[in-house]
Amino acid sequence: MDPNIVGSPILLIVLYIWSLIAKGIALWRAANLKQRNWFIAILVLNTLGVLDLVYLFKFAEKKLTFKEIRSWVGK
Repeated sequence: MDPNIVGSPILLIVLYIWSLIAKGIALWRAANLKQRNWFIAILVLNTLGVLDLVYLFKFAEKKLTFKEIRSWVGK
């Protein structure tokens, strides 16, 4: 294993893809629920998906559930 894992390009690519997926889902949900302030915050702030997940699971009017995620994966 590489002792310099922080500088690993594979880790950076995985983090980038993770961030894009979380941001996309959060922006989609905020737009559909007409939550303008959340949409702007999620769009502007880059937090590697942390803010996106906090919004989706805690603050969205229609909270995301793990059951819903499993139904997407199962398709």
